[in-house]
Amino acid sequence: MMFRHWFDFLFPPRSDEEVLRGVSDDAFFAELAPQSIGETSPETAALLPFHRAPVRAAIHEAKYHGNERAFALLASVLAEYLRDADDVGRTTSNIRLVPVPLGKKRRKERGFNQTEEIAYRAARELGITVDAGLLVRTRETVSQVSLPRPKRIENMRGAFTASLKLRSASRAEVSEYTYIVVDDVVTTGATLQAAIDALRDAGAQHIVPLALAH
Repeated sequence: MMFRHWFDFLFPPRSDEEVLRGVSDDAFFAELAPQSIGETSPETAALLPFHRAPVRAAIHEAKYHGNERAFALLASVLAEYLRDADDVGRTTSNIRLVPVPLGKKRRKERGFNQTEEIAYRAARELGITVDAGLLVRTRETVSQVSLPRPKRIENMRGAFTASLKLRSASRAEVSEYTYIVVDDVVTTGATLQAAIDALRDAGAQHIVPLALAH
């Protein structure tokens, strides 16, 4: 404990990092409050309320700093939700967990895709396959944060395509699977809808969009 005090004195923790330190695993799990977001078709299930300080801290720490505890907390919540979801059920062989991909430039800057990291950790708990290459960014997009809804939709239109592997498969084969598309935060739903549309264009019929927070 004394070592931590000295370390914090020399390298002060980020405010979000401090918030996470003060939250137990059980307290974070208590934030799980799934709700349907109608901005996408099909509707997105959003698991956590972004306005809550622990949730916001976990999302920021995962997204911008690759914080391992943030990854673990968010992955556990995702696994908990999927464990009881009708779309997963007892059979997991026909489930594909599809994290929304980052553009090459943004991934290079961060060194990771936070949604992908969280998806892999959740999948290990459940025995679900993650297919991080199933969606491909067709172009870099500007940050959605400051854009109004119409601009967000325009910004993301056509931003994804299905991978060559998926597009080369038969429609019958593609339609056998349930594709659970995961993003970190949903606001207008523009990013998730673009991902859904890309999978549909390749023949996917059963698509379940999920967001960690809303």
